[in-house]
Amino acid sequence: MLYKTNNKLRFLGALLGACLMACLVSCSGTKNKADVVPEGKHFLWKVSDENSSVWVLGSIHLADSTLYPLAPVIDSAFAHAEELAVEINMNDDEVVKEVGERSAAQGTLAEGTLRDLLPEDMWNTVDSLCAVWDIPMEMIEKVRPWLAATTLSSYAFMQAGLNPEYGIDYVFLDRAAMDGKAIVGLETAEEQISALADTTESDSAGVYYLRTTLREISGFQELIANLMHAWKTGDDDMLRHLLDDGSEEDTLSQDGKYKDDFEQRIYVNRNAKMAESIAGFLREDRNVFVVVGVAHLALEKDNVIETLRKRGFKIERF
Repeated sequence: MLYKTNNKLRFLGALLGACLMACLVSCSGTKNKADVVPEGKHFLWKVSDENSSVWVLGSIHLADSTLYPLAPVIDSAFAHAEELAVEINMNDDEVVKEVGERSAAQGTLAEGTLRDLLPEDMWNTVDSLCAVWDIPMEMIEKVRPWLAATTLSSYAFMQAGLNPEYGIDYVFLDRAAMDGKAIVGLETAEEQISALADTTESDSAGVYYLRTTLREISGFQELIANLMHAWKTGDDDMLRHLLDDGSEEDTLSQDGKYKDDFEQRIYVNRNAKMAESIAGFLREDRNVFVVVGVAHLALEKDNVIETLRKRGFKIERF
């Protein structure tokens, strides 16, 4: 069973989907599916110490029905777990409320408009997208660039046919509620929003995020199709090819420092915290099924799985 549609869940799913969009904004939209993919492997790992194990699954936060049914090994691992751990607990109304409040607080301009912060060509692109996608301008004109990027990326996901109701996090939250499993949030609403938000006076990092978002939207349909294909087939190389930064222009320009800061906040800092939480579950001999965005597990730099491997835990891929 999937979550029934409601505005709160759609909003939060779209916001979390922006974290996935953040993984994609600097990718080329023209990468093709690999010819050869591994067989029998999923983005599912078993992490063990001497006397306990934790399962870790890479999620796509917004997806479609073609992702289901999931592989039996994934369903079996979840069925035998006593707890579900996710990035934040979207079953908790208070968490959803706090996400909305913090987004509004950190994402609303105190004075002026978004147009005042953007080059004319960027504003024209934003204006055109809002017209084509029937987005009310009042949703955009008074928000900071990072929240505009988040909003537009969520619409891009919906245009590609993806929905938070089919997101892997949502599905397992629904199953955990039905099965009476405890739900653990690895992060707070404040931590999630702070990772995305640029509230500096210049909004320069937010403008970078918005610019790269707009650049990738034109090829988003193909990019999402390839991402879904990579997840379904367990294709590490293809997933990394899609998610790794492929923009030499950004790296060599002034934007390079914004990209590095963004990656530090979105990946490196959060990955370290996620890895420590999983290590804590193992120390306490807790039987937990962990679901986090697949980029936290698959990207080569400082990912959660390699961090745990370096700490001496046994790692098995299924």
